[in-house]
Amino acid sequence: MARSYPATIAAPVSGELEIKRSRFLTHVHPVSSVADADAVIADVRKRYWDARHNCVAMVTGLLGDQTRSSDDGEPSGTAGVPMLEVLRRRDLTDLVVIVTRYFGGVKLGAGGLIRAYSTAVSETLDAARLLHREALVRATVTVPHAEAGRVDHALRAWSGAHGATLGETTYAAAATLEVWVPDETRGDLQATVEAVTSGAASPEFGETRVVDVPV
Repeated sequence: MARSYPATIAAPVSGELEIKRSRFLTHVHPVSSVADADAVIADVRKRYWDARHNCVAMVTGLLGDQTRSSDDGEPSGTAGVPMLEVLRRRDLTDLVVIVTRYFGGVKLGAGGLIRAYSTAVSETLDAARLLHREALVRATVTVPHAEAGRVDHALRAWSGAHGATLGETTYAAAATLEVWVPDETRGDLQATVEAVTSGAASPEFGETRVVDVPV
């Protein structure tokens, strides 16, 4: 059985929630490291320097095994940890969330804060485009330039039906198209390429890598 990996998001997303006159501004960013996350946090805190709280949760690492959270002045356990739990429940990694709160003058209580911060993160993530991560095998197909467009079209159609994703195309003496494929589909890809090119080309298989695959 293939190993499963936490998903991530394709691009930053933002949201806003108002509860009893308190404003909760949420920013979710994909990151590749803790250093990247720290840079995003610093930028948000600089932009919203006048807010009472800039609470943080982050998960990083291919397996989502590195986590960090901060209540930033809210009562202990009412902001950062609930935010982090949303990320864990959704099985996400390599992202950082900052929820900025502008206090509206009405105290929400511990339970109210937990619900507010959790909801702020959940609703913002609902708008995010997810990227699944899978261990895929690199395959390359080399064809004459004149055949590249037709073969690319065939590979796109095949990839959409087989859980594969296209990589880069390089042009030298010939065109080399790259596609990342599930290991069990190698034979099917080979048959497809040979059929499209009337036996003139066949895929070459290389390394296995964990690759982001759009949902």
